[in-house]
Amino acid sequence: MTDQHPSLTYSSYLALDDLLAAQHPRSDEHDELLFIVIHQVYELWFKQLLHEIGGLQVHLEAGDTPHALHTLRRVLTILKVIVAQVDVLETMTPREFTSFRGRLDASSGFQSEQFRELEAALGRRDRRVFEHYPEGTPGRDRIAAAMARPSLLDSFLRYLRTQGYDVPAAALERDLTAPWEPSEDVQRVLLAAYGDDAGAAQVAERLVDLDEGLQEWRYRHVKMVERTIGAKMGTGGSAGASYLWTTVTRSAFPDLWAIRSQM
Repeated sequence: MTDQHPSLTYSSYLALDDLLAAQHPRSDEHDELLFIVIHQVYELWFKQLLHEIGGLQVHLEAGDTPHALHTLRRVLTILKVIVAQVDVLETMTPREFTSFRGRLDASSGFQSEQFRELEAALGRRDRRVFEHYPEGTPGRDRIAAAMARPSLLDSFLRYLRTQGYDVPAAALERDLTAPWEPSEDVQRVLLAAYGDDAGAAQVAERLVDLDEGLQEWRYRHVKMVERTIGAKMGTGGSAGASYLWTTVTRSAFPDLWAIRSQM
């Protein structure tokens, strides 16, 4: 039964007292509030993306093409909003950021547990990320659990099996904790799906859109970092833009890109 308690208000339903009290600038600089709000909003969107991708995997593994495509459209729309937020950050000049940057101490975007979990959901299996999360902490355990679960690609392969495609058993039964290695056998299955030009091909193309959207966000992010701090070391001692450039072309679905030259 829906909660219709008369004391429920817009503010209490959204927990606005807590939400609007969660910004704690460490300086009197005008732009620090913007920096905090933008990154808190990113974390909210990461939470929603994890929620949507979890639902997407359920739809895929059930062979539910319509709901999978609907959820993918929502994920892609959220990604567009995330990319657009970079425009807001870029209204901050290097001097304005420098005015409070020192107050960030050892904090860094590399410490975003949700983003690491999102990367794991999209297939990243790289234990170097644990350098930012001490052993035994909830964040590390959460990321490790995500790395042990099927990725979105694994769910897509299971979806292809539900659609009648002969996905190799080795791909379906692989070690989920290991990085995905591109497979010619899987690529042949993908080419067959594209040849049929049915629901599976549409899902595959939306996954390519997702991969491209992530790469676009990474590109906008690294250019924003270069624009703001140039070649300086990042906050928290990170490598800054030089490291971020190495992630720009990282693909979650390499086989979907590999088959482009075979169509």
